[in-house]
Amino acid sequence: MRIPSPLLAFASLVALVLPASAENVLRSSSLAACQVNSGFTASLFDVIFTPNNNTVAINMIATSSIEGHVIFDIRISAYGYEFMHTTMDPCKSNLPGLCPMTAGDMSNPFILPVTPSAANSIPGIAYSFPDLDATVRILVNMTDGDQAGQSIACVEANISNGKTVDLIGVKWAAAAVAGLALVASAVVSGLGFSNAASHVAANTLSLFGYFQAQAMIGLCGVPLPPVVASWTQDFQWSMGIIKVDFIQDILTWYQRSTGGTPSTILDSIQNVSVQVEKVKRALPMLKPGLSLFRRAAALLPNPIVTQAATLAKRANVQTFFGSYIVYGIQRVAFRAAIESTNLFMTGLTFFYIFVVLAALCVSLFKGFCELSAKLGWIKRDTFADFRNGWLTVLKGVLFRVTLIGYPQMVILCLWEFTQIDSPAEVVLAVFFFFGMTGVLAFSAFKVMRLARRSVALHKNPGYILFSDPQALNKWGFLYVQFRASAYYFIIPILGYTLVKGMFIALAQAHGSVQAVAFIIIEVAALIAASVLRPWMDKSTNSFNIAICAMNFVNAIFLFVFTDVLGLPPLVIGVVGVVLWIANAAFSLILLLMLIVTTTLVLFNNNPDTRYQFMNDDRTSFMKSQTHFHTNPELDALGATARASGMWQKPALDLDDDGSSMSGPANMPLPASGSNSARNSLYSNSDAHAIRPQSHGAAVRPRPSSTFRAPSPFTSSRAPSPFAGNSSIAGSSSSGGHQSQTQRANHTSATPWQRGAGYD
Repeated sequence: MRIPSPLLAFASLVALVLPASAENVLRSSSLAACQVNSGFTASLFDVIFTPNNNTVAINMIATSSIEGHVIFDIRISAYGYEFMHTTMDPCKSNLPGLCPMTAGDMSNPFILPVTPSAANSIPGIAYSFPDLDATVRILVNMTDGDQAGQSIACVEANISNGKTVDLIGVKWAAAAVAGLALVASAVVSGLGFSNAASHVAANTLSLFGYFQAQAMIGLCGVPLPPVVASWTQDFQWSMGIIKVDFIQDILTWYQRSTGGTPSTILDSIQNVSVQVEKVKRALPMLKPGLSLFRRAAALLPNPIVTQAATLAKRANVQTFFGSYIVYGIQRVAFRAAIESTNLFMTGLTFFYIFVVLAALCVSLFKGFCELSAKLGWIKRDTFADFRNGWLTVLKGVLFRVTLIGYPQMVILCLWEFTQIDSPAEVVLAVFFFFGMTGVLAFSAFKVMRLARRSVALHKNPGYILFSDPQALNKWGFLYVQFRASAYYFIIPILGYTLVKGMFIALAQAHGSVQAVAFIIIEVAALIAASVLRPWMDKSTNSFNIAICAMNFVNAIFLFVFTDVLGLPPLVIGVVGVVLWIANAAFSLILLLMLIVTTTLVLFNNNPDTRYQFMNDDRTSFMKSQTHFHTNPELDALGATARASGMWQKPALDLDDDGSSMSGPANMPLPASGSNSARNSLYSNSDAHAIRPQSHGAAVRPRPSSTFRAPSPFTSSRAPSPFAGNSSIAGSSSSGGHQSQTQRANHTSATPWQRGAGYD
């Protein structure tokens, strides 16, 4: 077999600088043209150097149009630092077939030997440092003819050693810690330790949000250094981007059956190179190809032009010499071994699976609790609140899952609007984007309405939000992590997620715009978190402010990668390594904090005591296993509001207003002084709202008996509500519906005695 001499020369030059996985190898999987009208192009380029036997395996599909005497200008750089610059005259080096060069084609693989001296010149760190960012650039300059002194070809090869920080173990560890912490918070909450459960859940959701922020960096259309692209790939599972072979087969079939055309970049990778964009020069190389496409399209009939434009919009970006370039969302899909046309459905499928599993787990746990109580494995009052109102809890869990999956669905749905993989997928994108946005907006509106009603009636937004079990279990996912007075902060968070997702999905071809938008968004989030400090306590605020600060630093790093400032390549390479090290250390610290906190909560007999009570008095309003006794009068007021669950509906209540607006906590306090306000939950005008069947025992006078003395409180009790309207009009709700005069005579009673009628 005759090997064309120009191709042999290029392969040899690249082989000299290729370093090498468990077995040391150095590899280049793409050869990019770095100038327009390059005389040497390759649609497939795969070179592997193995130092153990000093051989280079080469597989290329390339074409050379160079003829004449040339000089090779060779530049080798690592992390932007050019450590070798040399020229080589093939005539002086006695390279056969290169003096002069002749045109030729190549499509067959072959193996070349490498001299020991060349192999020993490669530093050992090149084989071990993860995600090596090394590049070989070769310029071919003519020395004779009309083009003497001009560069007629430029090729560039990226080099990898097979070591990477994109590790399956990191993905499983991060997912396992976050998942187990959420489960632990649910179990602790079911046992009645609501204070500890809310702290664990708040920190877990914040950590999960940080993971999603890391994934969003990888989804941006900004050129990323290899180590940054690999690091962000570790967290793409949080966006539902998970490769499962049989699911991919089903999604490809679904797309074809609904009128779509799946991409085949992964199927053609054996014949076509794929360049993962890491430098700014990749996209300008598209201009000749786009110009050629426009000129060719001008000669075609209009229907064909329209169809071609549609296909070009959906297809992966392809250079004029045949190889592909992937960046942004397509880069993430390619690295995950998922066809870009399947990416939207992959994220949607795993979100749906997550929703189904959450609902199934809650239902199975309900059945297990009932069976265990029946068989005597657990006490009958264990998880009593969950067992009585499990359908309301289920609704709250599904709302929380919707909130967790909202960032990924915003990005993927909006991106699908630009891709149009198939008409059916666009319909799904419309349904899930507007549906989830509407559900979360409605939930936020409900929280705002409840809080404002609580302020109007009780001068405290936390009264209804935390004393009403229906509201807490159903809507608490939006506000329980915040202090009561910052219940509104969920609205800025939803807006932050929506705006950030819009820039990622809709500005894929404008990386600089994305980077600037990220800086503005993240600095606004950091200022808001630092000034308002809306989370429930000091430790949770510190946890979240630290995450906001790291996200802001990452946004600055992302802007550096755009190369808008014209920084030296070495600076960009170093910043990429710094981003990886800083975020890896920060993630490890957050994970360890969450692991330690969750472990201490699970193995503590009274985990609520580990956390100081919140200043918003929620511990006085919430029904918990732990009684802090911080304010006896507020405790009595909360007990009265809860009424020990007597007014809570155990079944699913589809009337949201009725379920969260009709309980005792929603009845106004009397307009009298502060003492009477604490002594009574209801005003005279609202006494008729009390349900006789719920509180009849509290207002019915004790029957007389010959075996006991009359009750000393008989004279202070109002007649039964059934006795007549006049008694109802003059009754109140605290301590057995006392009249205004009678209530004044008992202001010296303890708060627990005054609230005894409801707790």
